[in-house]
Amino acid sequence: MADSDLMRQPLAAIRAVQNEKIAKQIALCARGSAYYRRLWASAGIDAGGIRSLEDLELLPLTPKSALMAEPESFRLHCPDLPLRERALWEVNYTTGSTGDPTPLYVTTHDYQAYLFQARRVAEISGVSDRDILANLFPLTAAPMGAFVRSASNAYASGATICGALTGAKLGDFGVQRSLDDAVAMVERHRATVLWGVTSFVRRVIMRAAELNADFTSVRMCGVTGEASTPAMREDIRQRLRSLGARGPVIFDRYGSTESGGLAQCHEEGAWHNPAPELLFHEVVDPDTGRRLPDGERGALAITHLDRRGTTLIRYLVGDIVSLSHEPCPHCGRSGDRIVGPVIRTKDLLKVKGMLINPAVLFEAIRTVPGVDEFQVVVAKVNPADPFSMDEMILRVAAAAEDQTGLTEALMTAAQGAVQVRPRVVFEDASAIYDPGVEAKATRLVDRR
Repeated sequence: MADSDLMRQPLAAIRAVQNEKIAKQIALCARGSAYYRRLWASAGIDAGGIRSLEDLELLPLTPKSALMAEPESFRLHCPDLPLRERALWEVNYTTGSTGDPTPLYVTTHDYQAYLFQARRVAEISGVSDRDILANLFPLTAAPMGAFVRSASNAYASGATICGALTGAKLGDFGVQRSLDDAVAMVERHRATVLWGVTSFVRRVIMRAAELNADFTSVRMCGVTGEASTPAMREDIRQRLRSLGARGPVIFDRYGSTESGGLAQCHEEGAWHNPAPELLFHEVVDPDTGRRLPDGERGALAITHLDRRGTTLIRYLVGDIVSLSHEPCPHCGRSGDRIVGPVIRTKDLLKVKGMLINPAVLFEAIRTVPGVDEFQVVVAKVNPADPFSMDEMILRVAAAAEDQTGLTEALMTAAQGAVQVRPRVVFEDASAIYDPGVEAKATRLVDRR
């Protein structure tokens, strides 16, 4: 049974539990995972020799592309396990390499483990059985983890939940609701926590101001699903204050469908691993697999320690971070914490010969007052010429009367952040991001 006080114990006690679990998990993978059985055999690795977290470093890394290419081979098949460890409870999906998302199989055992993890997340972040959660995640063609797990998060904390069923229209039944419906639902149910994709939560709050809706009950936003910045979170916070919310808290719910949510114990803080008995994190050199020491930035790899459905070992999630194993100076909890800034390697791109991090650019744009919506477009100056120079276009929606002054401020901010000066174009907010069509705002478009 998982120890509910493990995060209050010394790191040595956490390591003892993790070492015991990893040996069992590797043995299960050696028996029931087609992918790892094949991978380890080809590498000449004796899975029986992996008895601790120290031994784990001997195993090769698992790239995300491997899971996307053959997701069925990561599902454990061990017919002698108890029914609860074999029965399929649900299938979640995460983004795939093509138009088709990647399935992740969840057994009854895994679902209960997620409830345990979600209860810890709630305890750390301050969600309680007195809260009313507004699920603002979109209803999509495949059951994405964020939407499906919203109910589980409420179950785990004992909170009440209501679902807006937002998203682009699809299917034959017309069950999706509008942005205005989402605003009305928050107001009607006196929701205390807004739960959703960062850009959509922000748009709901903006629409609430336009409709003069009562959002005074909102005390917290749990935002996820896309990279956000301190400036964007402060923008959301200020907009909530203008609606009468008192001291609203904005938590960046970092995590993934593969691992579940992590938890901040305070705003802008590092992310606690809420269930070290279920998840092991390491920061590695992605080329060699070598584990890096605390404080050194590298690729984040996760390992499932107690999983029966889709099981991942040393899986690269695609983010660059660092780790800390010191007791948290804010809440005193032990275990590992992921330290930002989080850089998603897939998002890095080269413009005019400069390798830029879009998150840094977005942060700079958000610091310029008066911007309601924006999108960065990278294109060729002459699309007909494959050798034409690159151009960065900044599409902006703003109510500012002085567009010349705002244009100069935006160009200066962008150049200071990424050394590239954009061309600024003003447009309507709905032309940049229409929440009735897109689940979340597309901040970057590369047309080259």
